[in-house]
Amino acid sequence: MSREIFGNIAGLKPSILRSLEKLYRRKVPPQSIITPELAQELAYLSYQINRQVGLLINRKGDIDFVVVGSYNRIEIPELHGYRDHQARLKGLRFIHTHLVKKNQSSGLDQDDLIDLAFLRLDLIGAQEVYEDGRVGRIHIAHILPSQEFYSASLDDEVKRLFYFFKPVYPWDLRENFQELIRNLEEEFERVSGAQALHEKEDRAILIFVREPGDIDWENKLAELKELARTAGVKVVGEVVQRRAQIDPRYVIGKGKLLEVLIECLRKRANLLIFDRELTPSQVRALNEATDLRVIDRTQLILDIFAQRAKSREGKIQVEIAQLRYALPRLRAKDDAFSRLTGGIGGRGPGETKLEVDRHRIRDRIAKLKQELESISEERALRRKRRKKLNFKVVALIGYTNAGKTTLLNRLSHSNYLAEDKLFATLDPVTKAVRTPSGKVFLLTDTVGFIRDLPEELKKAFKATLEELYSADLLLHIVDASSPDLENQVKSVEAILDEMELRHIPRIVAFNKIDLIEDLDPFQQATVKSLLEELDGVPISALTGFNLELLLKRIEENLFGPEAFFSPSFEVGQAIAPQDYRAS
Repeated sequence: MSREIFGNIAGLKPSILRSLEKLYRRKVPPQSIITPELAQELAYLSYQINRQVGLLINRKGDIDFVVVGSYNRIEIPELHGYRDHQARLKGLRFIHTHLVKKNQSSGLDQDDLIDLAFLRLDLIGAQEVYEDGRVGRIHIAHILPSQEFYSASLDDEVKRLFYFFKPVYPWDLRENFQELIRNLEEEFERVSGAQALHEKEDRAILIFVREPGDIDWENKLAELKELARTAGVKVVGEVVQRRAQIDPRYVIGKGKLLEVLIECLRKRANLLIFDRELTPSQVRALNEATDLRVIDRTQLILDIFAQRAKSREGKIQVEIAQLRYALPRLRAKDDAFSRLTGGIGGRGPGETKLEVDRHRIRDRIAKLKQELESISEERALRRKRRKKLNFKVVALIGYTNAGKTTLLNRLSHSNYLAEDKLFATLDPVTKAVRTPSGKVFLLTDTVGFIRDLPEELKKAFKATLEELYSADLLLHIVDASSPDLENQVKSVEAILDEMELRHIPRIVAFNKIDLIEDLDPFQQATVKSLLEELDGVPISALTGFNLELLLKRIEENLFGPEAFFSPSFEVGQAIAPQDYRAS
C-alpha cells in the first residue's frame, strides 16, 4: 500500500509529513464511521499546518488516501479501481477537516456535496477544527437512494438528494456504518429493480434544456424519448432545466448536474442523452464529471441510421455521416470520446474507424464518396430508363413515422418493414401502383424527415434524396394524430425549401385520420384547419379509408384532370374503416 501524501504538501516540515504518513497505520473498526481518537489526531494535524486534511477510508476500515488541502478547500485525487460501475457506491468514505473561527460552525459546503455525488462516495464528513485546535462537531451526509428511505418529510430540494446527520462530536457518533451501507445498497437495488438488469442494456437519462419562449419543449422531449426507444435504449428518467443561457461547460448548471448524477445512481442509468448537439469540450467535461457515456441528439440519430442501414448505399451514407461527425472531434479522442465506441452512439459500419487520424478519415470519406457517386450514377440510369418508358414517379415524403411505408405497402400490395418507430425506412424503395382507372405510376418511399436533421446526414443522404428531384409529384404524408402536427408540417416544408423542391407539385395526405377521435377538441380543430389550408386528403393507410380518393387525386395530377373531387370530411365525424387496395 502506498504511503503517498496527496495534495498541497508544499512547505510542510519533514516531521509533519511523517505524522501524516503514520495515519496510514490507523485502522477504523468496520462498524464505525471514524473513531474519536482518529478524529482528534486528524484535527490536531490540521490545526498544526492550518490546512484541511482528509482521509479516504474503505469499508474494511483501512485508510487508502491521506489528502492535504488549503485552508478552505481540499481536492480528492483520482480514484482508479474502486467499484467503477456507475450504478454502485464507490466503497470509500471521505472524512476531512473544516477550519472554523471560534464559536462558529462549518457544515458541508457545495464542494463537499459535489464530491459526494460525482464520486459516488459512501458518505462524506466534515470535522470542525477550531482556531485553538479543539475538536468541534462532525457533519455527515450520504446520497439518498430514494425520498422514502427516511420517514421524515424532505421539503428542501437538496434534502431530496442527500441525507444530513445531526452534527455531533465524534465521541457521540453512534451510527453503525456497516448497517447503514447495507441498508443504502439494498434500497438502491430496490428502487432501480437491479435484479432484472442486463449489464449491456442501455439505460438513459434524457436531458433537455428549455430555453425561454420555447412553447413546444414537451413535444421535442417526447420526440427525443421516441428516438431513444427506436435506438433500443430504455429511458429511465428525464431531467428538464429552464435556462436563459447554456452553461458552456456542462450545458446544464452544476446543481442540476448533481441531480442528474443521483438520478443515474437511483435508476442504474449508464447513459446521458442531450437534446442538443454537444461540443467536444462539453462531452469531455460531462464524461469526466459523471463517468458515464454521454451522447447528443445527432449521435442518437446516427446510431438509429447505423442500425437501419441494410443496403450497401445506406451503409456507405451512414459511415460518411459518422466520420464527418467524428472529424472535428478528434482532439477530444480521449476516454471521454472513446467510451462512445461501445453501445449506443458508436454502432455501425464506421465504428472501428473512429480512432483513425484526420488524414485517414478524410481519405476514407473521399473513397466512400466515390463509391456513392457510382451508386448515384446507377440510380440516374434507372431514372433515365423509367423516363424513356414514360413512367410517372410519385415520391413519398413526410416526417418520420408518419406512415409512408404502410401506405406504400397498401397501394402496391407489398410487405416492406413498417414499424411504429422513427426511421423504420432508410433505403429508398420504388414500386408500381395501378389507379382505379388502370393508369400506372411508380411510388418511391424515402427516408423520413425530422426537425433539426443533422447536417452530416443531410450531406450523406444527398444521393438517396436525389430521387425527389426526378419526381413528377410529391406526396406529403402527415400524421394527423400527432400532437405536434403543425410543427412537423413546418419542418418538412422548411426542408423542401432548403432542398429547392417547392416547384414540384405536391399533395398533402393526412394519414392516421382514424385516430383523431382520441384527440382533444383543440387538436381536432387544428387538423380540420390544416386540412382546409393545405387542401389535404384525409386517409388511413392502415384501414384503407379514402385511398381511392387519394389515388384519383394523384391520377388527376399526373395524367390530367378528368374530374374534380372534393373530400367530404368533418372533424369529429365517425370514420367507417374501408378496406381498399389498388387493383
